[in-house]
Amino acid sequence: MTPHLTPTKRSFLTLAAPLLLAVALSPDAHAQAATSVRLGFFPNLTHAPALVGLERGTFQKAFGAVKLDPKEFVSGTTLTEAFAAGQIDIAYVGPGPAINAAGRGMPIQFLSGASEAGAVLVARKDSPIKSYKDLSGKNVAVPSLGNTQDISLRHILNENALKSKTDGGTVLITPIAPADIAAAFAAKRVDATLVPEPWGAVLEAQGHRIIGNEKTVWRDGKYPTTIVIVNTKFAQANPQLVAAFLKAHTDAVAFLNKSPAAAQAAVNAQLLKLTGAKIDPRVMQRAFARTRFTTALDLEALKDYSALNVEAGYARTAPDLSQFLKK
Repeated sequence: MTPHLTPTKRSFLTLAAPLLLAVALSPDAHAQAATSVRLGFFPNLTHAPALVGLERGTFQKAFGAVKLDPKEFVSGTTLTEAFAAGQIDIAYVGPGPAINAAGRGMPIQFLSGASEAGAVLVARKDSPIKSYKDLSGKNVAVPSLGNTQDISLRHILNENALKSKTDGGTVLITPIAPADIAAAFAAKRVDATLVPEPWGAVLEAQGHRIIGNEKTVWRDGKYPTTIVIVNTKFAQANPQLVAAFLKAHTDAVAFLNKSPAAAQAAVNAQLLKLTGAKIDPRVMQRAFARTRFTTALDLEALKDYSALNVEAGYARTAPDLSQFLKK
């Protein structure tokens, strides 16, 4: 059955069309003998391999004389817009936006896994919310419409006989950057949030209540939160740079798993530079405990997520994801 597309979601699909046309018509000069690698990422723990690679300088070292050009984004929706416009070569991004990009014909390959789980649903401490069903009539924040947490939230609502207001239901879904959620809670602008770590642990440390941990959000916590994608044309023109990146990424994941204390310090240092937020080491440790780091790409989990994307109304059909895996 073709899912009903609300006006908001139809607009979301329509807005992507000019970007895709630009990709199709404009020459990709950057893919020829690249002198820089434009790397997209978010200031979240779920993008810790990127943060570690930046903080420790392993990406730049791997690229040698080729310049690393890191570009920070607040959500997968804005990142894939930049990707469609040809402004990003390699990126850390959630599976939802990556699958949307693949389904819309962007020149994309899935390179590697990066993290699993690492997202929690937090209710404001002075709200009456104690369970998912209590979200009815409430305002719930996600990083952006169409991003991975938004798609997960809509599935949670569906599982609890609820709907967003755009689908004729009672739950208002509001996009707010994760690092800004604490201020939104303090101002009582939203009642709850489905947010990636470490921002969930930060809210918890402020006394707000977790009503859905990483295991109850979906699939008992065995779901991809961040994967790595590459522009296909860039990969074809620069295989050595892609191989160098993958080695540095693999090293970053290994460091996160083998040296958690040092890794937490590196992530914290990078987040301080990017967001100005200094996170208590104990809070960071709690956030780490809810997040797994891996280079594995679980195709079955991605297929399941693709089905959630259709359920959420952000796609009409699920694409064959196997064709987007790096050969």
